[in-house]
Amino acid sequence: QIKANFETNLNRALRNYNTTADQHSDAVDTIQRTLHCCGVQNYTDWEKTEYFVQRGIPQSCCKSQDDCPEGDLKDPSKAKAKVFVDGCFYLVTSTMESKMSIVAGISFGIACFQLIGIFLACCLSRHITNNQYEMV
Repeated sequence: QIKANFETNLNRALRNYNTTADQHSDAVDTIQRTLHCCGVQNYTDWEKTEYFVQRGIPQSCCKSQDDCPEGDLKDPSKAKAKVFVDGCFYLVTSTMESKMSIVAGISFGIACFQLIGIFLACCLSRHITNNQYEMV
C-alpha cells in the first residue's frame, strides 16, 4: 500500500515537474541527487513528461554537473552515458526497508519506557492508597 502510493506520487511529481515552482519538483531533484538515481523505474521515465519535450532530462540526474550539456539531455541515447540510469523508486523503498529495523527498535524501546512508567504509576497509586487507610 505504502509502496504503491509512493510510486504513484513519484510518477505524478515527474509528470508535473517544474510546471509550477513547488516543493514536489525540489523533492524530485533532491532524491535524484542524493540517491544518484533518475526517474521512477529508470531514466527513460522522463521521456513521457512535458519537461522532457521542452528541456530534456533534468540536471539533477547528471553524474557530473560539469559534463552534462542540455543537448545531450534531450537525446536519450546520449543521455544514458551522462545520467544515472537506475530509477529512484527501488532505491528509496530499499533504503526505507533497510532502516525499518532501526525504527522498530526505537519504537520498542519507547514502548518499554511507557510500560515501566505505567507500572511505577500503579505502584505509587497503591502505596498512596495504603497510607490513607493507616492514617485513619
